[in-house]
Amino acid sequence: MALAGGAGGEAGRQVWQGLASLVRRPFRHGDDGSPEPDPSLQVSTAQPELTALRDAPGDPDRAQALVTALGVRAALDARFRRDLDEWWQRAQSIGTGGDVHNHISGGTHHGSTMMGRDFFRTTSTGSSGPADGR
Repeated sequence: MALAGGAGGEAGRQVWQGLASLVRRPFRHGDDGSPEPDPSLQVSTAQPELTALRDAPGDPDRAQALVTALGVRAALDARFRRDLDEWWQRAQSIGTGGDVHNHISGGTHHGSTMMGRDFFRTTSTGSSGPADGR
């Protein structure tokens, strides 16, 4: 979900684009010894699920739908499974999660202090001086 929401900056965008390119490739079920699916089954390429998650990156149901579609496709397409595994290894290396360690020490601090990571649309109100007006 983090990559769909733009986490990881330019590297994250490139990893997301890599997944998009991967799911746009032709579905090769039955190649490389993969089982041929029952022709009556409708199997997703994962592209609709990828688009849905891109449009609502914070929706865990859409993220789960993409994971499921990718898993089914990987089970039916050995080449896709291999390429998806390679994509996953690259995606893990960009570190969109990351730990945050903030520390303030010494001196006198007046006003607001924000500690964390990835702030969006922040607003700060309040005084910028000491509480007793000095």
